[in-house]
Amino acid sequence: MGRNRRKKKAIIKDMASQRIERLFKLAELEYASNLNRSNRYVSLARKIGMRHRVSIPSHLRRRVCRSCDTFLVPGASSRVRLRRNYVLITCLNCGSHMRFPHDRKLEDS
Repeated sequence: MGRNRRKKKAIIKDMASQRIERLFKLAELEYASNLNRSNRYVSLARKIGMRHRVSIPSHLRRRVCRSCDTFLVPGASSRVRLRRNYVLITCLNCGSHMRFPHDRKLEDS
């Protein structure tokens, strides 16, 4: 693979990650007024990530339901509970659960 092609790939991946960030910002802005458009922005962001093999940042990955592509807003479209060793996020649209580990020892200090 030539040097020029590697540069193009890097530029495309950078552009894809910027688009993903922008789509999540738009989804957050549109959530209050148009729920369907907000969910569409999230599904587009996931498709861009899959097409260009760019991972969605972890702080944004927690805002998406993996089963129904719904934009998750704590208290409105999702329920967040702290368990012993993990954070449990429940999608109120489809009822699926997501678990993310957390360490209580770090929070107590």
